[in-house]
Amino acid sequence: MKDKWKKLQNGSDIRGVALEGIEGQHVNLTAEAAGIIARAFVLWLREKTGKTELTVAVGNDSRISGPALRASVIDAMLAEGVNVVNCGLASTPAMFMTTVTDGYMYDGSIMLTASHLPFNRNGLKFFTKDGGLEKADITAVLAIADEIEDGLRPAANVATGREVKVDFITIYAAGLVSKIRKATGALRPLEGTHIIVDAGNGAGGFYAEKVLKPLGADTTGSQFLEPDGTFPNHIPNPEDKAAMDSIQKAVLDNHADFGIIFDTDVDRAGAVDRHGKEINRNRIIAMISAIAIAEHPGATIVTDSITSSGLKKFIEQDLGGVHHRFKRGYKNVINEAIRLNNEGIYTPVAIETSGHGALKEIYFLDDGAYLIAKLLIQLALMRKEGRHIDELIDKLEEPAEAVEFRLNIAAEDFKTYGQGVINALGEYVKTQDGWTPEAVNYEGLRVRCENPDERGWFLLRLSLHDPLLPLNIESDVAGGNLAIAKKLVPFFKGFEQLDSSSIAGFAG
Repeated sequence: MKDKWKKLQNGSDIRGVALEGIEGQHVNLTAEAAGIIARAFVLWLREKTGKTELTVAVGNDSRISGPALRASVIDAMLAEGVNVVNCGLASTPAMFMTTVTDGYMYDGSIMLTASHLPFNRNGLKFFTKDGGLEKADITAVLAIADEIEDGLRPAANVATGREVKVDFITIYAAGLVSKIRKATGALRPLEGTHIIVDAGNGAGGFYAEKVLKPLGADTTGSQFLEPDGTFPNHIPNPEDKAAMDSIQKAVLDNHADFGIIFDTDVDRAGAVDRHGKEINRNRIIAMISAIAIAEHPGATIVTDSITSSGLKKFIEQDLGGVHHRFKRGYKNVINEAIRLNNEGIYTPVAIETSGHGALKEIYFLDDGAYLIAKLLIQLALMRKEGRHIDELIDKLEEPAEAVEFRLNIAAEDFKTYGQGVINALGEYVKTQDGWTPEAVNYEGLRVRCENPDERGWFLLRLSLHDPLLPLNIESDVAGGNLAIAKKLVPFFKGFEQLDSSSIAGFAG
């Protein structure tokens, strides 16, 4: 396969530069390339399903490049004899739901999005009724694209497919409304609540008008609901500080009961409580864990590797569940939860600190809008009792300090070099009093630091895609991160092809 195709693969997604505008970043995801990839997906799907007649849905988020890429994708599939459902502006979870919703159940779907990445990026996500394509599937699709470009896959001699337009985001939103009404036993269970939505000018603006208002909520003060692919107000990303500061301020300024923030394509979400405190990272995991374990006592919760020690204590000691800390990457977390369920270990939730939350009850689809719907159900039920949803996580112990360093690797074979650093750190840890590697650990090296001036942990791991080693440090005492970092600096200085200047500067 040519490098031009390989470089577009980002794990289980395709991502590239679709617009000029950022220095040093040149377009590699052209409309033509998107069309070839769409045709390759059709050929892959025919081989997988054994069907010649296919119906495939297409949607896009608010990115400027979306309409042009969508037009090329649609034209390519029509020419291949596929019937195409043009869903227009949509969310990634909604596009999966086109393959499993009664009355629709299309053979496949394509979402044009690059999640929270800058305005010049875009990409393609693919779904069948079995879920999103895996990394190996994407590699196979791109291999077919390479063959198409080389003329090894001639165009099918078939009649042109038909295109229809379906406002599926409205259908999807109605499903959320129905779910919340059924769970709360009320037509307008959010009557009397003031809830603010921040869509960051992405695809999530529908939530205020199509979900919250029919349920009775006052959405006054909601912001950045209009789709705008230049993202003029802030990055649509619950992990972005400016974005979270914005929704927190909106909640406090409007004296709202709750705030909701989505990423661009709505597969991730964060929230804000009535006090303006963010429900994000460990806190949103703790909240959905409290809800899920109340529904399924003793259940297992799968998270990524950088969750806090306080979260583990909360899930296991306060909630009576099991915390299965796994690897970074939403696909890794989801697939691990599926594996555990297949082994008979009931696991209703797979969730990353990034806000990617997937629930067993909805196909293990990472769906920010559905995750928020679960919180809204709980909010409504607790209001009946005169309680507030933030009380669910009152017992969560949070670190006094948390920091992340990203240590760049200059070596060409960065994965081998990075693993060598991790292995060497394991030996170094043995020489440090009060440092103990976690007995159960699935990614990198996680170490408990139990000295009185440290009282925390650190995790060194390889990035999923980039030539760097992320290092996370957390401590339960002020100054603990600095104490841990000072012990790590001499170790990192021994690696010439590792840039440890960030932690060295932090440690002084």
